[in-house]
Amino acid sequence: MTVREMIHEIQVEVRESDLQPDRAAELLNRLTALLGNVNDEIRQADMAYAVKLLQCLDAEEKANRAKIMAETTPEYSRKREARDVKELATEMVRSLKYYLKAKQDEYYASTRM
Repeated sequence: MTVREMIHEIQVEVRESDLQPDRAAELLNRLTALLGNVNDEIRQADMAYAVKLLQCLDAEEKANRAKIMAETTPEYSRKREARDVKELATEMVRSLKYYLKAKQDEYYASTRM
């Protein structure tokens, strides 16, 4: 299973289930651990795209054409997908943190009564 698939699996669970705080904390830990792997993929994808862009620049006279050509390649697609996965994971981390904070506040409010 790829990192992308693991993150998508977490996304589906968060979206489609009645999440309990313990499970939310577990998913939060898993997501933050996966972010390191996503950063590695971004680094590799950026390098592969830079190589492809350089090849396109060597093949074309105009830089804007070379850039457009490079942005139609699988290397660019991989780079964008890696960044999109990171953005998704980051937003889910923020969402889970907010959810856990709200549950904590709710718990403290109920114990004070």
